[in-house]
Amino acid sequence: MHKKPSPDVPAVSKGSYLSMDSQGKSKSSGHKKHDEKEKVVLKKKVTLLRGISIIIGTIIGAGIFISPKGILQNTGSVGMSLTVWTACGILSLFGALSYAELGTCIKKSGGHYTYILEAFGPLLAFIRVWVELLVIRPAATAVISLAFGRYILEPFFINCEIPDLAIKLATALGITIVMVLNSVSVSWSARIQIILTFSKLIAILIIIVPGVMQLIKGETQNFKDAFIGKDVSVMGLPLAFYAGMYAYSGWFYLNFVTEEVENPEKNIPLAICISMGIVTVGYVLTNVAYYTAITAEELISSNAVAVTYAERLLGNFSLVVPIFVALSCFGSMNGGVFAVSRMFYVASREGHLPEILSMIHVQKHTPLPAVIVLYPLTMLMLFTGDMYSLLNFLSFARSLFLGVAVVGLIYLRYKRPEMHRPFKVPIFIPALFSFTCLFMVALSLYSDPINTGIGFAITLTGVPAYYLFIVWDNKPKWFRRFSERTTILLQILLEVVPAENSS
Repeated sequence: MHKKPSPDVPAVSKGSYLSMDSQGKSKSSGHKKHDEKEKVVLKKKVTLLRGISIIIGTIIGAGIFISPKGILQNTGSVGMSLTVWTACGILSLFGALSYAELGTCIKKSGGHYTYILEAFGPLLAFIRVWVELLVIRPAATAVISLAFGRYILEPFFINCEIPDLAIKLATALGITIVMVLNSVSVSWSARIQIILTFSKLIAILIIIVPGVMQLIKGETQNFKDAFIGKDVSVMGLPLAFYAGMYAYSGWFYLNFVTEEVENPEKNIPLAICISMGIVTVGYVLTNVAYYTAITAEELISSNAVAVTYAERLLGNFSLVVPIFVALSCFGSMNGGVFAVSRMFYVASREGHLPEILSMIHVQKHTPLPAVIVLYPLTMLMLFTGDMYSLLNFLSFARSLFLGVAVVGLIYLRYKRPEMHRPFKVPIFIPALFSFTCLFMVALSLYSDPINTGIGFAITLTGVPAYYLFIVWDNKPKWFRRFSERTTILLQILLEVVPAENSS
């Protein structure tokens, strides 16, 4: 928890922005009295349309353009791959509906972290945010950013291989732009997300429409004996499931910004249902379209399925496809950083992360520290990490905690039956979703024991970290003084203060 600073820590002030009282609390000062519009809080700027754009814009990244290969490899046939795509869409919808209930009865931002905290207490919640901060979010951002870097350069390297350094530099530039955008303005970040969401849907339509025309012409040879191929193995099933769920991941991000959603009881369920319907139909039709022009063998051998498909059917117009894919990846980067920074903000507010992360810029009204804390970790992982070896761990940890959070919904039904639930789903929906997630996690321990075991070990490091950083009260005086002075210095440099009471 945040500890009160020692009384001998000096007060520091910075112009008219902030001053520190004897308890280390920041408070606004200056000659001008704040009115309601000037309160330093996160404003409710997420409308229904912006909510839909956050969900769709974060889900549709590189997954639909890359994941078909992984799913087909691990299912063995066209028919089973389409079945997995559909099943993952339905399962994601079940998870999203469960989160709609959680988001309307627990009106706090923070997503998984907040729901686990509410249901199971601080230890599990801390482990969730610990793993997210150290590995999941930096790895996820780095992976999607690398796809952005590769596709944005594709039109400039048509006849030759793109140098790895060029990809990483373009990727680093993309990450920097996203971080700056989310630090400067909530409104601009949301507006750009809406524009990028429409560009994603255009990219999907560019693939679907020629595919439908191919079907009308009778190009159905790749669907004959659709379920004949290699048998689905116990080893491959969880990997196919992870590839599909990775492509659909993002449906939970609106719950990370609940406190910024206008009329959340109405808009969260509506945004989730509309978004998941659009994405599931779009994904299945996109995969059907791929198979109208590409055989299963060609799809597996392709490094960029969407580009191969476009070259086959669209001729010179195929050059626009990498640009749309890059914009799609950029939208996922933007939506992910926008949403996850709110998890860190809430975890800090609860005392599970350094206090500076729960502070807001006095002019921009953005959670600036919670946004930029991701920057050095993401850049470090980009230039030193093996991104793709982390994907299985990323999926393992995400599935594990999604399952735990939805188990929390079932637990709260019995623990707190009096809780106001304006949106309530049938109990079989969260039960089926959580069982499937946890079953696949258990199965992955069998099918990929090394990567999953490493992931499990990293997750368990959150237990000693919790007792060291949160439970242990008697930290040395020098450590407390250093922590307090560092917080004050960062406040001055970043021009941030704790959020005021919005009431």
